[in-house]
Amino acid sequence: MPAAAPTDEIYERYLKKAISEINELGDELARAGDELRIPVLGSGHPLADVFLLKFSPQPSEIQEGVAFFGRSGQAVLKSLQRLQVDPLAVYGTNCLKFGTEDPTDAAAWLTRELYIVQPKLVVAMGEQTVAFINDLRFPLSDAFDPTALGVMQRFTSTIDALVTPDIDESIDEQPAKTAFWNAFKALGPWWAAQPPY
Repeated sequence: MPAAAPTDEIYERYLKKAISEINELGDELARAGDELRIPVLGSGHPLADVFLLKFSPQPSEIQEGVAFFGRSGQAVLKSLQRLQVDPLAVYGTNCLKFGTEDPTDAAAWLTRELYIVQPKLVVAMGEQTVAFINDLRFPLSDAFDPTALGVMQRFTSTIDALVTPDIDESIDEQPAKTAFWNAFKALGPWWAAQPPY
């Protein structure tokens, strides 16, 4: 009987597979675009524990082609630091990859991203995001409750859910910033309770 592969070796194999699949998705998105429609790709660790999800890309994200680039990304990064959540354990993306595509296409791409990353927590930012992910009808999933801001919910048997206000709409006004923070900070205790690797 062959010896069992060490845990690190198994993880490295999963990581290589995830990187390859994310790259394939990026290539497919690039082919779906053109000079005027540049896809905004997800960013972060391809096997992240935390999957940050916004509805559509902002101009700075479209310009760079990377999700959470710009002000919203900086705000989230500062929030992660305050909560002592490792930013290397986070992946961020948008429901819409171009901001203008058919929602059916976008749903298929997002479903693939969820399967590739296999997160432990999905943070759905904003009502449009919650509606979009609920419409995915992800296998064996429960619908997100859009009114339960800052409350851990069940998404699947292996994935938790957290609903926050839309980060892009929360940056400029203090009451909106406070509302986002009050919901997002639930990530801290959730993260602290995760078993170490």
